[in-house]
Amino acid sequence: MCRIFGSLSPAPARPDPAELAAVAARQRHGGPDGHRVLRGPGWALGCDRLAVTDPGGGGRPHRLAHLPGITAVLNGQIHNHTALRRELAARGHRFPDHCDGTLLPALYAEHGPDFARRLDGMFAVAVLDLRAEPRLVLAVDALGIKPLHYHHGADGTFRFASEIPALLAFDGVRTAPREDSLDTVLCLRTPVSARTALEGIGLLPPGATALVRPGRAPVVRRRPPGGQEGAPQAAGGDGGRDVQDLLRGEVRRLAPADVPVCTLTSGGLASGLVTALAAEYARETGAPAPHSFHLALRGRWPGAEQSRARQVARRTRAVHHEVTLDPAELPSLLTRTTRHLGQPDADPAALTAYALFRAARQAGYTVALTGDGADELFGGPARLQAAASAPTGADWAASYADTLGAVPRLLRQWLYTPAYRAYLADEGSAADRVAHELRSCPDGDRRAAVTAFETRWRLPAGPLRRADHLGMAWAVEARMPFCRPAVAARALAPAGPHDRRVLHGAARELLPQAVALRARQPSAPPLAALIAPGGPLLDPVRELLSPERLARAGRVRPERVGALLARQLERPSEGDALALWALAAHELWTEVVRGLRVPLDCAA
Repeated sequence: MCRIFGSLSPAPARPDPAELAAVAARQRHGGPDGHRVLRGPGWALGCDRLAVTDPGGGGRPHRLAHLPGITAVLNGQIHNHTALRRELAARGHRFPDHCDGTLLPALYAEHGPDFARRLDGMFAVAVLDLRAEPRLVLAVDALGIKPLHYHHGADGTFRFASEIPALLAFDGVRTAPREDSLDTVLCLRTPVSARTALEGIGLLPPGATALVRPGRAPVVRRRPPGGQEGAPQAAGGDGGRDVQDLLRGEVRRLAPADVPVCTLTSGGLASGLVTALAAEYARETGAPAPHSFHLALRGRWPGAEQSRARQVARRTRAVHHEVTLDPAELPSLLTRTTRHLGQPDADPAALTAYALFRAARQAGYTVALTGDGADELFGGPARLQAAASAPTGADWAASYADTLGAVPRLLRQWLYTPAYRAYLADEGSAADRVAHELRSCPDGDRRAAVTAFETRWRLPAGPLRRADHLGMAWAVEARMPFCRPAVAARALAPAGPHDRRVLHGAARELLPQAVALRARQPSAPPLAALIAPGGPLLDPVRELLSPERLARAGRVRPERVGALLARQLERPSEGDALALWALAAHELWTEVVRGLRVPLDCAA
């Protein structure tokens, strides 16, 4: 696991080492165990390492003596690296250690840009090939678990980094918040496409490979399904038992590591299943019982899950850690999480995720098994069912898009200034773009269209981005059994379950009944109580939404935001609290971007 970065330019000058050091420093938190940058005429490749596999080996960037001219960097884990190493050794390649990334130059030498189809794991990879005309090949895993951001400058230079703040440290990156970024946050809670909230900065889509040559725009192609990355499997038999067996196999694959491993449990079904199967694996192998971590707010708050997390730990015999977070700390966490995420995010679950990863790292853990991905893959959110069952003739796509928002459509229109409404009428809103994509699905299959959107865009933009960025903020690698290819393929197969009831069946014999059969519950902090008179988040939200700030931005009407805040203070509700939170999250993000010294040519 690492943070990676680099550049390829048509100019022959060597990149400035001070500039590269600044880039690396902005994501060093994700790679505290080693740092190295290589550079040459027109190119640079760097890596900050978090040592997980073969901590004593794995010199990075990866080069092999018998393959001069090929250099690779890796962020992530390649789970089939042992089998690939044997295969490549049989072809005459030799490796100095057992680190998973060491084999990348040889794999690229054998398969060229198609090398990523042979990888099984979560990864963002960059391979620099200098043997003829220089070229850079980038690839990310099929679900986009490991992100890669890039910028193609006016001078023809291509730059990339694992995190947006690091990318912004390149001298040649000139950008500003997109004009539609506020609407995107209010409609979708966070950007959910390859287009980020910053002008000119892209995100390599899930399952994509990009080919970059000096001075040319990147050619980005999505890899066809199949190969080691997993292909859909037919469903059959007892769905609950099938999924339990698949998860059991993936937990056994992900639980072993060369560093300490724990589990994160919310008290819900998916994380409880992962903890139960990790405990089962530990008993069968004679390993110590796993340690589970649960975060709770100090005091009495609505929706607290401590009791169910304890039930999971007792049933599975995990060593349980109940981490208590002082609500007074939430305002400071807000700024930190916003900076680490790099893009605006209106989901308050980011605050508790950051604090939970911090607790795991402070307790000595470098790897955490989580239940992320279960909802999107197994149809947990009610909006998937609603889209599938909407009557013929109804605009199901627009209705589905509305369920994604932090702020309902009518309230958005009421809050926007006339000028911003006119802009969106010309350019189209984020919700309209989502609805259009859904209506364009082949054969009008609503369930397939929604599931594809949830897994290709919402999953990596939401839970996976938070798991990667906030876990690596504390140098913790999040491993997600539900996002393994076999499990994802089982969920997405044409005859697959698409149904949370399958998870209930998988958990029935492993978890307490109160957890195994429980309907999905929100895992976010109770915003209505936190943004209420005396609540710890009221003052920061009020400051971020001051009339002076909002008037300068010119996108929402300050007096109407003030009326919304007054209503929340008089009658606190989750809906109004989320709307205020989304507005505040966007305002804070623009402030953080300014702190990173981005030229705000169209500043919000």
